[in-house]
Amino acid sequence: MDRYPPIAEHGMVGDLQTAALISSAGTVDWWCTPRFDAPSVFASLLDSERGGHCRLAVDLPASEGLTVRQLYLSDTAILTGSC
Repeated sequence: MDRYPPIAEHGMVGDLQTAALISSAGTVDWWCTPRFDAPSVFASLLDSERGGHCRLAVDLPASEGLTVRQLYLSDTAILTGSC
C-alpha cells in the first residue's frame, strides 16, 4: 500500500452530511462524521502513520499487469472498483 496515494487515486462517497475518500487500494483514507465539520475518524491522507484508515478489499494474487480502477455507476453516486 502506497503511504500517500495521489488524490486522483481516490473516489468520494457521501450522504450529503459527510463524505469519505476511498483509495483505489480499498482504504478509507479520510472520513469525518457525523458532519463535514466534525473531527476526522480516518485521516491517513494527511498522516499515514497516525491518521488511521480502514481497508475494504479482497486479497488478490500478485500479478503483473493487474490494474485496479474506480468508477461511478452511470447516473449514480455508487463507487465501484474493477481489475
